[in-house]
Amino acid sequence: MSDLKPITLHGHFRSANPWKVVQILEELDLPYNHIFVDMSTVKQEPYTKINPNGRLPAIEDPNTGITLWESGAIIEYLIETYDKDHKISSTSLPEKFLEKQYLHFQMSGQGPYYGQWAWFKLFHKEQVPSALDRYEEQTLRVMGVLDNILEGKEYLVGNKASYADLSFIAWESTIHMFFADRMDQIKAYKNYWAWYERLTARPATKKVFKLRQEATAQNS
Repeated sequence: MSDLKPITLHGHFRSANPWKVVQILEELDLPYNHIFVDMSTVKQEPYTKINPNGRLPAIEDPNTGITLWESGAIIEYLIETYDKDHKISSTSLPEKFLEKQYLHFQMSGQGPYYGQWAWFKLFHKEQVPSALDRYEEQTLRVMGVLDNILEGKEYLVGNKASYADLSFIAWESTIHMFFADRMDQIKAYKNYWAWYERLTARPATKKVFKLRQEATAQNS
């Protein structure tokens, strides 16, 4: 794909969702430019011309002329447009729909609960114990769901890592970083933890982690 023009990714070095997209871009070896948007400007023009919702990430793909926001939609677009060899996706039934199922679970379950736990733990100005307890409970519940799904399996769907698995990495690594004091509890989900270690051993994941660490160091 050397003739492709770079895709522009609008993200932020601290936000997990743009790094989900980076994971897929790296897995597919697609050229891209990652622009770190000032969070104080996302609710105003010119960024709202790209994403009226004023959230990150968004992409602009000069190869197709499409502008797209919502990380799950972006991942589906990248897979359907550029994963022609099905490196990280399936073509057969029911696998192709199971992959979509788990991507939607990541979007509706993992991301929101993990994000709210981190928010109320680290950033909310007022301590709200009931909210913190709620999101901690739900975060651990999601890990438990993944642990049960992965019983006797290495990956969520089939016998290879797909975009369904890879979409979970950014938030999993974020929550581990924020809650290092809970790692014994998290590692107790043995199927889940073995799966996470398989995913983080991938060359693309190692590169994404390095890029994220460098971006955080340079912009903090």
